[in-house]
Amino acid sequence: MALDLGARRIGVAVSDSDETVATPLTVLERHSDRPRLLRQLRELVREWEIEQLVVGLPIDLAGEVGPAARAVLDECDRLAEELAIPVVTHDERMTTRIADRALATRGDMDGRDRRKVVDMVAASVILQDWLDRPHDRVEPSTRSEEQR
Repeated sequence: MALDLGARRIGVAVSDSDETVATPLTVLERHSDRPRLLRQLRELVREWEIEQLVVGLPIDLAGEVGPAARAVLDECDRLAEELAIPVVTHDERMTTRIADRALATRGDMDGRDRRKVVDMVAASVILQDWLDRPHDRVEPSTRSEEQR
């Protein structure tokens, strides 16, 4: 399962059992009730029998880990602890743009409708890229002190 952690929404995608194809699943709205959000994530992990979580890391265009990426890394630490599964990160540069462009080509969605689903499509782009690059996979506990 992959997450695209946004400020307002969390896009969720899953892969097939052979880990070859990523599919957009849902969008979870961010709200102040963190326990409720964690229950929603736990339910998805249980329902889809998720063994590892891939989270998009918003590295800046220069390839640096800035404040947004550090916030995601901190959230990944909490998710790994609270969901009790390994959490890895994957560079998400440009995934929202790629997802938005793909949705724009459909022609049957206006900007408002696209915003409702772009996060889960972005999560599927992150997951598909991760699935396609097994040599780039990072072991769950290899986060360096510099990234913390």
